Amino acid sequence: MKKARILITGASGCVGQYTATWLLKNTEADLLLWLRDPSKLTAIDSNHPRVQLIVGDLRQPGIFANELSTVTRVIHTATAWGDPSRAYEVNVIAVEKLLDLLNPEKIEQIIYFSTASILKHNLSPLPEAFRYGTEYIQTKARCFKELQEHSFSDKIIAIFPTLVFGGRVDRKCIYPTSYLTEGLNKACEWLWLARWIKLFSRFHFIHAADIAFICGHLATTPNGPYSDENQLGIKKLVLGQEAISVNEAIKTLLNWKGMINTPAIPLTNWLIELLIKILPIKLTTWDRFCIKQKNFIHDPITTPESFGGRSYAKTLNEVLHVSGINRKKKHKRS
Repeated sequence: MKKARILITGASGCVGQYTATWLLKNTEADLLLWLRDPSKLTAIDSNHPRVQLIVGDLRQPGIFANELSTVTRVIHTATAWGDPSRAYEVNVIAVEKLLDLLNPEKIEQIIYFSTASILKHNLSPLPEAFRYGTEYIQTKARCFKELQEHSFSDKIIAIFPTLVFGGRVDRKCIYPTSYLTEGLNKACEWLWLARWIKLFSRFHFIHAADIAFICGHLATTPNGPYSDENQLGIKKLVLGQEAISVNEAIKTLLNWKGMINTPAIPLTNWLIELLIKILPIKLTTWDRFCIKQKNFIHDPITTPESFGGRSYAKTLNEVLHVSGINRKKKHKRS
């Protein structure tokens, strides 16, 4: 069996570094890490004998045509948002160019990262993602649609992460901090207000360490339990733990910070609309769709347990602990 050569794009990002670390520890594969700034590679030794850095812009893959032609597997985590032009160039055009440079005779598997926001509850494509989505959502939806018709579609596994935690808020960690984890302390600052509000919207979340486990499993056991020989085209996996409600999340944060839970006012649709009119809030069409959508849950979901593993952070309490959020005990009343 030939030694795997795995390309990881977005290798300096949170998910990229968790995944690269898992592969170095648990496999003998050679890793090609594609990134723009090597100084951001905090969890990986760039001098490791099984590591090769590809330093450059994802939009110019032709520079690395020789390296890409040797790859047997790809884990594509790189993405872009904010600037519409750059989002289209990175999330759509760059993916097309990358696939064109892979050797059809050598490439065995492509793990492509998208977002669960472009899928319905049953994992079918969400039409509103094209109509109302931000530049990030629209480009992800477009790329996935094109990949379904690509000649490599039977080798592609599309990964749809939900809300991603990773790293620590205190930076006492070798891994980068995800945007969601970064915002935990700020969220705690608003608990004094949030505890008076009751929201029933439900959502999934997952830790980057658990994403790394799943990607590592897929990359080393391509014919594992996720595979269906009768299924044609791209396989889809939504990564997330069991859904919780916003109200449950607020209660968990209150308990963690030692704050008293108070009677809350249900935030109904009419009340939300009233607040939008009263307060200086600017909403996009996608924002309004998400408010109307309310629940962001999927079935089925995939966790490390789906492959016989154990989640690093299965509950929100575990996420808070590994994220370094200071915990306070409730004051006992005399």
